[in-house]
Amino acid sequence: MEDDYRADKIQVLQGLDAVRKRPSMYIGDVGLRGLHHLIYEVVDNSVDEALGGFCTKIQVTIHTDGSVSVIDDGRGIPVDMHESLGIPAVQVVMTKLHAGGKFNNNTYKVSGGLHGVGISVVNALSEKLKVQIARDGKLFEQDYSRGEPQNELKEIGSTDSRGTKITFLPDTEIFESTEFHFDTVSARLRELAFLNKSLEITVKDERTDSEKVYMYEGGIRSFVEHLNKNKNPLHDVIYIEKYKDNVMIEIAMQYNDGFNENTYSFANNINTIEGGTHLTGFKTSLTRTLNNYSDKNKMNDSKLSSEDVREGLSSVISVKLPEPKFEGQTKTKLGNTEIKGLVDSVVSSELSTFLEENPQVAKIIIGKSLQAAKAREAARKARDLTRRKTVFESSTLPGKLADCSNKDPAISELFVVEGDSAGGSAKQGRNREFQAILPLKGKILNVEKSRLTKLLSNDEIVTIITALGTGIGDEFNIQKLRYHKIVLLADADVDGQHITCLALTFFYRYMVDIIKEGHLYIAQPPLYKLKRGNSERYVYFESEKEAVLKEFGSDGVGVQRYKGLGEMNPDQLWETTLNPESRMFRKVTIEDAVKADEIFTILMGDQVEPRRDFITEYAKDVINIDI
Repeated sequence: MEDDYRADKIQVLQGLDAVRKRPSMYIGDVGLRGLHHLIYEVVDNSVDEALGGFCTKIQVTIHTDGSVSVIDDGRGIPVDMHESLGIPAVQVVMTKLHAGGKFNNNTYKVSGGLHGVGISVVNALSEKLKVQIARDGKLFEQDYSRGEPQNELKEIGSTDSRGTKITFLPDTEIFESTEFHFDTVSARLRELAFLNKSLEITVKDERTDSEKVYMYEGGIRSFVEHLNKNKNPLHDVIYIEKYKDNVMIEIAMQYNDGFNENTYSFANNINTIEGGTHLTGFKTSLTRTLNNYSDKNKMNDSKLSSEDVREGLSSVISVKLPEPKFEGQTKTKLGNTEIKGLVDSVVSSELSTFLEENPQVAKIIIGKSLQAAKAREAARKARDLTRRKTVFESSTLPGKLADCSNKDPAISELFVVEGDSAGGSAKQGRNREFQAILPLKGKILNVEKSRLTKLLSNDEIVTIITALGTGIGDEFNIQKLRYHKIVLLADADVDGQHITCLALTFFYRYMVDIIKEGHLYIAQPPLYKLKRGNSERYVYFESEKEAVLKEFGSDGVGVQRYKGLGEMNPDQLWETTLNPESRMFRKVTIEDAVKADEIFTILMGDQVEPRRDFITEYAKDVINIDI
């Protein structure tokens, strides 16, 4: 393959001035999301080389000093002089915003980083950055600090290899935290490996001596198999691949016997978490194609809805196109209007052919969708029981809910409390102005094994839905959420942890936007109260107990173990768990949606063997179990 990637391919649109002043415009935010975005920007350049057929391996390493290296075996960034600027092309790429080979369709046919700001933004937001390039039989190196070159590009040796190595240390002046999360990075790199057949991606963490290697010959077909590996698939993966109008369209889909949809969409390897025209085209065509097949074969008198045909569906939609239009630099939604029609026509044609050629699979899919349609109608009737006229109309709220007097959701908190005894203490100990208490009786339904119909016949679930005010299913509206802090409060024992897990499963499967918007928390009640004389201390973690005992001295220390929240009087519950000045909450977030789905399936699903294997693997990490 001819290598014509030279300095004349690098085009310049403007400089770097605004990046350090307004970093969030380029990386989303300066929290953990933005921090990890730095790695993704560098890796995307390497993946673009792979898309062009020039790169087969990428290695990402998190070093002990907090820096990160990304190495690929691509062509290497050009090092010859840029004609109009009079500096090496690599320096143009590293210091000029909107500079790169991706504006020229002859250099990169397909690219995720089409804004051309990636590596220069990483450079601008790094305390230190070193670029090393192997190409044309030579090794080159240049150092930068906060976007400024610290020396000239220099030749440091010869080599038979080729590629680029970028090592950067995020700037503590910019980011709230500069500590990378290995699992977060791994999740994104695993996605990229799924999306690019045969591309080997290695991620290492020198801080913990961890390493993972991802490489999937099956591409997104392997991705769907991974999504369904702990579920009960109903048929083999359906795979569609079509190149049409300069756009590569790949779709893999497989139904399981569960009730949750699990769909991921990508455009040029970017996870379009907000969907876009490619996802719309897929959903529209899927619904129409299955209805057409059902009508033709007289399998159903009424029309199946989009929700019906997506129950129990695991699918991945990946499109690769020359000039994607993303909403913002963080690229969470695809906007190309022509893609909807392209995906629609490809799915319609290819899926129709598949169904005709595989009538047994078609019968399984249509049958699954018909069951979902019947359940949806039953759920609609049951859902009417949970409705109320307005968000704050107290006459329709659950009787067991002790609501707060303030009606501003932004400052209102709802504590979902295990048991009537603890609920009673919490009602007495709370601040009635902004804290509401909802006691639950026993363990709520395991929604992982239940359709919406069953949820809506469960009193405890209905109570939660009604108290929150958002509705559920296709009527869910987060704008109607009555409390912007929802706190799960359960005993600090095994049963309490199980109840918390059941509640988390409910929120993840049926109200995931509450988690995504940062409204769900888990309260951490104390395990012990240690007292000696007039001094007393609450201990929240087993690991803290010995330190406090040593501080108090070994003689005359009273140790009270709280087996349940009901053992605390209202004042103690306020002091340890309800008081905003002293309480300890853990915010529930989703760092890896694929992994989260997998964990909920393993822990709460039907299959026993994966759950047993999970417990066996992680039991060694549990130091103290208090039953």
